[in-house]
Amino acid sequence: MPIDLLRSFIAIVEAGSLAQATETILLTQSALSLQMKRLEDVLQQKLFRRDGRKLSLTPAGEELVGHARQLLALNDRIVSALGQDFDPEPITLGLVQDFADTILADVLSRFHFGHPRARIVIRVGGSVELLDMFDRSRLDLVLCLGQHGDRIGSSLKTVGHDRMVWLGQPDSADLEELPLVLLESPCRFRDTALHTLGENKRAYRIVLETPNLPALGAGVRGGLGVSCRTRRFATSEGLPLLPAGVLPPLPEVETVLVRRNGLSDTAHDLAELLEQAAGD
Repeated sequence: MPIDLLRSFIAIVEAGSLAQATETILLTQSALSLQMKRLEDVLQQKLFRRDGRKLSLTPAGEELVGHARQLLALNDRIVSALGQDFDPEPITLGLVQDFADTILADVLSRFHFGHPRARIVIRVGGSVELLDMFDRSRLDLVLCLGQHGDRIGSSLKTVGHDRMVWLGQPDSADLEELPLVLLESPCRFRDTALHTLGENKRAYRIVLETPNLPALGAGVRGGLGVSCRTRRFATSEGLPLLPAGVLPPLPEVETVLVRRNGLSDTAHDLAELLEQAAGD
């Protein structure tokens, strides 16, 4: 019996629906549906019946629940007894684009050397989005930017600092009404830029607004306007920096690593590599 299909089957049974099972299995509903079709093909039995929008078990499905739990428990005992993870659970990692574009390749290379059988699922996004996924148990580790309160069932550590810098061409900064290229809300850099300019009574207008960093970088390179980001990101992307003093100074931003309590030693090793790379 395919272990991955049985794990998905039990996850659906315990969650009560395909939609809820995606929170723990980290597969789409369509992928889970295909897995259940494969399992029914293997057994030549219907396991679920639809009751409106709900799924209910057929008699064959109810009988499989007990057998599946026994097989999964036996599989886990074998793995534990042999001391090697033959069917490793994925480590789910979330990080902001600043680190995906700079340190991730080296971290993954070093991690793979020590854990060649490990499986990683990576999500790149904004800090707010990633921490929301962490709170919903969709991520094990998050490397993000900014100050964030403690999170239940986890440890949060500041692993580094970077200075925010203004990006753009000097002629853009000379305009009476400063043109801005910004990410959509919620975004710490957007909030900081607007707050800093407001505090210094500097007139501005937003000329480009985008949800992704490549488009922001294109706007800055194309001379549409000015933006702000970390010095690490600006250097890695080759984006033009405005000279100091042209615009009001920006504050430092913290690099924060959040890890869920009770992670495997393998996941902790990945966390240590991320901490080391982010703090360099």
